[in-house]
Amino acid sequence: MTTGYGKKEVVKYGVVCLLTIVFCLILKIFIWSGFIWFIAIPFLEYAFVLYFFRDPERKVVENPSNLLAPADGVVSHIEECEDPGYLGEKAIRVSIFLSILDVHINRAAYKGKVSYIKYKKGEFLNAMSNDSLHLNEYNDIGVETDNPKMKKYMQRQIVGLIARRIVCDLNEGDNLEQGQQYGMMKFGSRTDLFIPKSTAATIEISVGDKVKAGITVLASI
Repeated sequence: MTTGYGKKEVVKYGVVCLLTIVFCLILKIFIWSGFIWFIAIPFLEYAFVLYFFRDPERKVVENPSNLLAPADGVVSHIEECEDPGYLGEKAIRVSIFLSILDVHINRAAYKGKVSYIKYKKGEFLNAMSNDSLHLNEYNDIGVETDNPKMKKYMQRQIVGLIARRIVCDLNEGDNLEQGQQYGMMKFGSRTDLFIPKSTAATIEISVGDKVKAGITVLASI
Protein backbone atom coordinates (compact mmCIF):
# COMPACT_ATOMS: atom_id res chain seq x y z
CA MET A 1 0.00 0.00 0.00
CA THR A 2 1.30 3.47 -0.91
CA THR A 3 1.07 6.37 1.53
CA GLY A 4 -1.04 9.39 0.67
CA TYR A 5 2.02 11.57 1.28
CA GLY A 6 3.56 10.25 -1.95
CA LYS A 7 0.59 10.54 -4.32
CA LYS A 8 2.13 13.37 -6.34
CA GLU A 9 5.41 11.52 -6.81
CA VAL A 10 3.71 8.25 -7.71
CA VAL A 11 1.58 9.97 -10.37
CA LYS A 12 4.46 12.07 -11.71
CA TYR A 13 6.90 9.18 -12.00
CA GLY A 14 4.13 7.00 -13.42
CA VAL A 15 3.63 9.47 -16.28
CA VAL A 16 7.38 9.73 -16.87
CA CYS A 17 7.64 5.94 -16.87
CA LEU A 18 4.84 5.60 -19.43
CA LEU A 19 6.31 8.26 -21.73
CA THR A 20 9.75 6.65 -21.55
CA ILE A 21 8.31 3.26 -22.46
CA VAL A 22 6.48 4.76 -25.46
CA PHE A 23 9.69 6.52 -26.54
CA CYS A 24 11.68 3.26 -26.33
CA LEU A 25 9.04 1.44 -28.39
CA ILE A 26 9.22 4.14 -31.06
CA LEU A 27 13.00 3.87 -31.18
CA LYS A 28 12.74 0.09 -31.45
CA ILE A 29 10.37 0.31 -34.41
CA PHE A 30 12.12 3.03 -36.38
CA ILE A 31 15.77 3.03 -35.34
CA TRP A 32 17.19 0.07 -33.41
CA SER A 33 15.54 -2.97 -31.89
CA GLY A 34 18.09 -2.94 -29.06
CA PHE A 35 16.35 0.05 -27.51
CA ILE A 36 13.65 -2.31 -26.20
CA TRP A 37 15.96 -3.22 -23.28
CA PHE A 38 15.85 0.38 -22.05
CA ILE A 39 12.23 -0.19 -21.07
CA ALA A 40 13.58 -1.94 -17.96
CA ILE A 41 15.02 1.34 -16.64
CA PRO A 42 11.74 3.26 -16.12
CA PHE A 43 10.14 0.10 -14.71
CA LEU A 44 12.89 -0.19 -12.11
CA GLU A 45 12.70 3.50 -11.26
CA TYR A 46 8.95 3.38 -10.81
CA ALA A 47 9.24 0.23 -8.71
CA PHE A 48 11.62 2.10 -6.38
CA VAL A 49 9.21 5.05 -6.08
CA LEU A 50 6.38 2.69 -5.11
CA TYR A 51 8.69 0.94 -2.64
CA PHE A 52 9.87 4.21 -1.06
CA PHE A 53 6.35 5.54 -0.53
CA ARG A 54 5.02 2.27 0.85
CA ASP A 55 2.75 2.37 3.89
CA PRO A 56 2.87 -1.03 5.60
CA GLU A 57 0.06 -1.82 8.00
CA ARG A 58 1.04 -1.26 11.63
CA LYS A 59 -0.88 -2.44 14.66
CA VAL A 60 -0.03 0.22 17.23
CA VAL A 61 -0.39 -0.89 20.84
CA GLU A 62 -1.05 2.29 22.84
CA ASN A 63 0.48 2.37 26.30
CA PRO A 64 0.67 5.48 28.53
CA SER A 65 3.88 4.14 30.07
CA ASN A 66 5.80 3.94 26.78
CA LEU A 67 7.28 6.29 24.21
CA LEU A 68 7.17 4.68 20.76
CA ALA A 69 9.61 5.16 17.90
CA PRO A 70 8.57 8.15 15.73
CA ALA A 71 10.27 6.70 12.65
CA ASP A 72 11.72 3.56 11.09
CA GLY A 73 15.50 3.35 10.94
CA VAL A 74 18.66 2.88 12.98
CA VAL A 75 19.27 4.60 16.33
CA SER A 76 22.31 6.82 15.71
CA HIS A 77 22.48 8.89 18.92
CA ILE A 78 21.27 8.70 22.51
CA GLU A 79 22.54 11.60 24.58
CA GLU A 80 21.73 14.44 26.92
CA CYS A 81 21.32 17.84 25.27
CA GLU A 82 20.31 21.41 26.03
CA ASP A 83 16.72 22.60 25.70
CA PRO A 84 15.83 22.24 21.99
CA GLY A 85 13.70 25.38 22.25
CA TYR A 86 10.39 24.05 23.53
CA LEU A 87 10.81 21.93 26.65
CA GLY A 88 12.25 24.59 28.93
CA GLU A 89 14.86 22.20 30.32
CA LYS A 90 17.58 19.78 29.29
CA ALA A 91 16.50 16.68 27.40
CA ILE A 92 17.48 13.18 26.42
CA ARG A 93 17.71 13.04 22.64
CA VAL A 94 17.16 9.83 20.69
CA SER A 95 18.07 10.15 17.01
CA ILE A 96 16.87 7.77 14.30
CA PHE A 97 18.58 7.74 10.90
CA LEU A 98 16.41 6.75 7.94
CA SER A 99 18.07 5.34 4.83
CA ILE A 100 16.33 5.51 1.45
CA LEU A 101 15.25 1.90 2.02
CA ASP A 102 13.33 2.62 5.23
CA VAL A 103 9.65 3.49 5.52
CA HIS A 104 9.69 7.31 5.81
CA ILE A 105 6.35 7.95 7.48
CA ASN A 106 6.60 9.74 10.85
CA ARG A 107 4.39 8.83 13.80
CA ALA A 108 3.64 10.35 17.20
CA ALA A 109 5.68 8.85 20.03
CA TYR A 110 3.01 9.68 22.60
CA LYS A 111 -0.54 11.03 22.63
CA GLY A 112 -1.19 14.67 23.36
CA LYS A 113 -1.99 18.09 21.93
CA VAL A 114 0.27 19.87 19.43
CA SER A 115 1.20 23.19 21.04
CA TYR A 116 4.33 24.15 19.09
CA ILE A 117 5.44 23.90 15.47
CA LYS A 118 8.59 25.57 14.16
CA TYR A 119 10.06 25.17 10.68
CA LYS A 120 13.65 26.24 10.02
CA LYS A 121 15.40 26.43 6.66
CA GLY A 122 18.97 25.20 6.56
CA GLU A 123 21.61 23.05 4.92
CA PHE A 124 21.53 19.46 3.63
CA LEU A 125 24.41 17.83 5.50
CA ASN A 126 24.66 14.10 6.14
CA ALA A 127 21.84 13.39 8.61
CA MET A 128 24.12 11.01 10.54
CA SER A 129 26.32 13.89 11.71
CA ASN A 130 25.59 15.81 14.91
CA ASP A 131 25.95 19.10 12.99
CA SER A 132 22.79 18.28 11.06
CA LEU A 133 20.81 18.67 14.30
CA HIS A 134 21.21 22.46 14.19
CA LEU A 135 22.43 23.28 10.68
CA ASN A 136 20.10 21.24 8.49
CA GLU A 137 16.57 22.16 7.50
CA TYR A 138 14.16 20.84 10.12
CA ASN A 139 10.65 20.95 11.54
CA ASP A 140 9.92 20.84 15.28
CA ILE A 141 6.68 19.50 16.75
CA GLY A 142 6.05 20.12 20.44
CA VAL A 143 3.35 18.08 22.15
CA GLU A 144 1.67 18.60 25.54
CA THR A 145 0.48 15.47 27.33
CA ASP A 146 -1.85 14.62 30.22
CA ASN A 147 0.85 12.58 31.93
CA PRO A 148 2.16 14.42 35.04
CA LYS A 149 5.43 12.49 34.74
CA MET A 150 6.04 13.91 31.25
CA LYS A 151 4.06 17.08 30.60
CA LYS A 152 5.55 17.62 27.14
CA TYR A 153 7.95 16.19 24.56
CA MET A 154 9.22 17.17 21.12
CA GLN A 155 9.95 15.49 17.80
CA ARG A 156 12.18 16.95 15.07
CA GLN A 157 12.05 16.07 11.37
CA ILE A 158 15.50 16.68 9.82
CA VAL A 159 16.39 16.52 6.13
CA GLY A 160 19.65 14.95 4.94
CA LEU A 161 21.89 14.75 1.88
CA ILE A 162 19.17 13.33 -0.34
CA ALA A 163 15.98 14.39 1.41
CA ARG A 164 14.92 17.86 0.32
CA ARG A 165 11.34 18.08 1.49
CA ILE A 166 9.62 17.81 4.86
CA VAL A 167 5.92 16.98 4.96
CA CYS A 168 3.91 17.70 8.12
CA ASP A 169 0.12 17.93 8.11
CA LEU A 170 -0.21 19.10 11.73
CA ASN A 171 -1.31 22.46 13.10
CA GLU A 172 -1.07 23.87 16.59
CA GLY A 173 -4.09 22.75 18.55
CA ASP A 174 -4.37 19.35 16.84
CA ASN A 175 -4.77 16.26 19.00
CA LEU A 176 -2.42 13.35 18.39
CA GLU A 177 -2.95 9.70 19.21
CA GLN A 178 0.03 7.52 20.05
CA GLY A 179 1.43 6.04 16.84
CA GLN A 180 -0.61 8.37 14.61
CA GLN A 181 0.88 9.28 11.24
CA TYR A 182 1.55 13.00 10.78
CA GLY A 183 4.00 13.38 7.91
CA MET A 184 7.19 12.19 6.28
CA MET A 185 10.57 13.27 4.87
CA LYS A 186 11.19 12.40 1.26
CA PHE A 187 14.29 10.37 0.31
CA GLY A 188 16.57 9.81 3.31
CA SER A 189 16.58 11.77 6.57
CA ARG A 190 16.52 11.71 10.36
CA THR A 191 13.96 12.00 13.17
CA ASP A 192 14.86 13.07 16.71
CA LEU A 193 12.81 12.55 19.85
CA PHE A 194 13.44 14.92 22.80
CA ILE A 195 12.37 13.66 26.23
CA PRO A 196 12.51 16.12 29.16
CA LYS A 197 15.28 15.06 31.52
CA SER A 198 12.95 15.52 34.50
CA THR A 199 10.84 12.67 33.14
CA ALA A 200 13.52 10.24 34.32
CA ALA A 201 12.58 7.96 31.45
CA THR A 202 14.24 4.57 31.08
CA ILE A 203 15.74 4.21 27.59
CA GLU A 204 14.86 0.77 26.24
CA ILE A 205 17.04 0.75 23.11
CA SER A 206 20.73 1.22 22.25
CA VAL A 207 22.71 2.95 19.52
CA GLY A 208 22.74 0.74 16.44
CA ASP A 209 19.33 -0.82 17.10
CA LYS A 210 16.82 -1.05 14.27
CA VAL A 211 13.44 0.41 15.21
CA LYS A 212 9.95 0.63 13.69
CA ALA A 213 7.65 3.64 13.98
CA GLY A 214 4.64 3.06 16.21
CA ILE A 215 5.91 -0.39 17.23
CA THR A 216 9.30 -0.21 18.97
CA VAL A 217 9.35 1.09 22.55
CA LEU A 218 12.12 3.70 22.80
CA ALA A 219 11.61 4.57 26.45
CA SER A 220 9.38 3.81 29.40
CA ILE A 221 8.07 6.46 31.78
